[in-house]
Amino acid sequence: MTKLRLAIVGAGPAGIYAADILLKTERAFDVSIDLFEQLPAPYGLVRYGVAPDHPRIKGVINALRDVLDRGDIRIFGNVRFGEDVTLADLKKHYNAVIFATGAVRDASLDIPGIDAAGSFGAADFVSWFDGHPDVPREWTLDAESVAVLGNGNVALDVARILAKHAEDLLPTEIPDNVHAGLEASKITDVHVFGRRGPAQVKFTPLELRELGELRDVDMVVYDEDFDYDEASKDAVASNKQVKVIDRVLQQWRTRPGVNNSGGEASRRLHLHFWAKPVEIKTDAAGKVAAIVYERTKSDGSGGVVGTGELRELEIGQLYRAVGYFGSPLKGVPFDKRHGVIPNHEGQVLQKDSNERVPGIYATGWIKRGPVGLIGHTKSDAMETVQHLVNDQGSWWQPEDPSEAAIPALLESRGVAWTDLDGWHRLDEHEIALGAPHERARIKVVPRDEMVRISRGE
Repeated sequence: MTKLRLAIVGAGPAGIYAADILLKTERAFDVSIDLFEQLPAPYGLVRYGVAPDHPRIKGVINALRDVLDRGDIRIFGNVRFGEDVTLADLKKHYNAVIFATGAVRDASLDIPGIDAAGSFGAADFVSWFDGHPDVPREWTLDAESVAVLGNGNVALDVARILAKHAEDLLPTEIPDNVHAGLEASKITDVHVFGRRGPAQVKFTPLELRELGELRDVDMVVYDEDFDYDEASKDAVASNKQVKVIDRVLQQWRTRPGVNNSGGEASRRLHLHFWAKPVEIKTDAAGKVAAIVYERTKSDGSGGVVGTGELRELEIGQLYRAVGYFGSPLKGVPFDKRHGVIPNHEGQVLQKDSNERVPGIYATGWIKRGPVGLIGHTKSDAMETVQHLVNDQGSWWQPEDPSEAAIPALLESRGVAWTDLDGWHRLDEHEIALGAPHERARIKVVPRDEMVRISRGE
């Protein structure tokens, strides 16, 4: 019987779902799958892109763990594609490869001053508070007033972590260095800016509700933002999710502190709608000092137009959460404009000619861009896997498809890779670190320490 030797690059939800779906698909060939991950631990953005106080979303890890723990997928962690293994290596040892590398860079925002000192991408901040091993350990929160740009779930995650008191994060898996950084925070006011109105936001009701539950944090909304036009009224009436979001915001309008009249909390989280950032002003040292934004209004069809009215607010830091962006992979076609691998339903295409590239596939955010929740990733992977199964005639013919080839190759190159047993060791170690403090776990942050524990050294 024909055997498919498949490499999957990226051990987040997209890569693990693709492996699981393929193994469960009816097919006329055997399958052997190797999963490559650049970090020493699996799960991608579920481990390093979801805020530590979101245990419900972290529950996705349990489903991913069940897939890996079946033992029919090999995992090679701490292996960088393009450095430790190349596309030429994969062609030599596999019939095909699926790239599931996600989108972990911040999308750019082209306004004056956006690159000033004290202006950050949300992805970098999220990586810091999630204990990503490849970012600096320190993060200075020395401004009293900060701005967050964006109206999606990432923007609310960032705003919530900035506004929340550090001790309220202690029951979570927050790393010690992150707790220390948040404990030293001077923040009193977090301002979230969105270009559209309350009925056009991109975040979910769950994310919004959580903001209102923060201890010693007043929610501040502004009456002027709730003069709904017909399009907004229709959105509230016809969409259950928008209706819930509107209900939450309307309740907040009745709280003390609305319209900046001042509640009793020591911190405030302000939501500014119909507010388009146009410039970041800096002080003499080149550091963020203020945000200039234009009031917008509905264009009647879900979009916005400017009103010409400019406002200015003093801030000391800025976080832009305007979307994630994919990174190019060595030897693989890449669409620089959209930050994805060009593809047709997961079949990778040449960038200029749109011709199929045999043997190379994509799934997840590197395939479709950073849209949709984790659940969308399953149907996305199913589409890619179906093409892979149907494309048997165009698979690569590897020179050495033996399962012993990859460990030998990595060893010859001095790569200290981690495997599934290693992840179990690291997982148990982190849980044990948290147990005496009644915490879910305490993440190990330095990469070399993660590798040492995983390899039992």
